Amino acid sequence: MASRSRDREAGTARITLTCLAHAGAGVASYRGWSAAVGPGIDVAALPLPGRDSRRREPRLTERAGLLADFLPTLLQTARRGPYALYGHSMGALVGYTLTRALADSGLPPLFLAVGACPPPHTTTVLADAADLPDEDLLPLLDEIGSLPPGASASPGGLWRRTFLPVLRDDLRLARSLRNAALDPVTGGPLDVPVLVFAGRDDPLAAPAALRHWQQWTTNLIELHTVAGGHFFASSSSLAQHVGRACRGHVTALSTGGGR
Repeated sequence: MASRSRDREAGTARITLTCLAHAGAGVASYRGWSAAVGPGIDVAALPLPGRDSRRREPRLTERAGLLADFLPTLLQTARRGPYALYGHSMGALVGYTLTRALADSGLPPLFLAVGACPPPHTTTVLADAADLPDEDLLPLLDEIGSLPPGASASPGGLWRRTFLPVLRDDLRLARSLRNAALDPVTGGPLDVPVLVFAGRDDPLAAPAALRHWQQWTTNLIELHTVAGGHFFASSSSLAQHVGRACRGHVTALSTGGGR
């Protein structure tokens, strides 16, 4: 776990908020969340293998590996008390996959929050981009603001040698998760509330496309449009909103208002 916030208020039920990053990234976007989410919440940002504190571990490209890696930790979290998940972009597909498995284990989260990611049955320009040659992939990354200056002109540069392979494997993982979600055995709608956050100017995941998450839950769905493009996970207002949702769902449970 990359970060954890603690307050010591006596008698307050603690909520664990697990955060999952976008493709090609570690969990740096969530560094400010511990201070922003408000009282009663522990923020646990979980990096995938191959980056951050896990940079020496083999990267994941398949659903089975993801579940073997993350599910035991999250089952322990679920047994300790109330928890929720937030996933950004590819992290939303990771979050959906884990929520499905946790619900199937009888320990669903309070809710799944997703940001900047269309639902599994829709596609984006990056959906099948994992194996594109660099000259085709880099312009797509540039469109969403994920290409640093000079990267396309430096074939042997550090960014293309270190970041691009991680991104390609993450896109392969996303493809595996999307395919599994479409399989009626391993996927289908959740019986968990879904909170959806869309960037107003997101070129990859427009707010209109994110409305279709409604098809992926038999429970409540909330759609919120936030300022910015695709990469808004570091927004303190987003963290505050998710924090309020955590406390609201716990209060609803304690008063018999449902999940």
